Amino acid sequence: MQNTYMQKTADVKRDWHLADAKGQILGRLATDIAQKLIGKNKPTYTPHIDGGDFVVVINASEIAVTGNKEEDKMYYRHSGYPGGLKEKSLGELKKTYPTRIIEKAVFNMLPKNKLRSGRMNRLKVYANADHKHESQLKK
Repeated sequence: MQNTYMQKTADVKRDWHLADAKGQILGRLATDIAQKLIGKNKPTYTPHIDGGDFVVVINASEIAVTGNKEEDKMYYRHSGYPGGLKEKSLGELKKTYPTRIIEKAVFNMLPKNKLRSGRMNRLKVYANADHKHESQLKK
């Protein structure tokens, strides 16, 4: 008789992954990052344990999208006051805060539960190729 493997929190081993966003499609890159943050790429995946890895994304300002999403895709935020709805297109957000595009895409692809904020803390996004995590990536 076989038993189902259930990972324990103490047994979690986290690796570091580097993702280069230069020329990659936003949605396809975000799904790959979300899989690594959740830990579904590991044979020890357990749904209720946060066993995912760290992911460092570089060149976020050079992410690609298909179609007319640069002008048509809108990002909304609200100040909480009446009439406080703000909107920016993907092109405008890419010029001012290019890291937020990838962060929002990955955030919305993660499961909506208590583990989501901890998984997002392991995502490091940088607009260009310079980052401070090189010692963790080299083994």
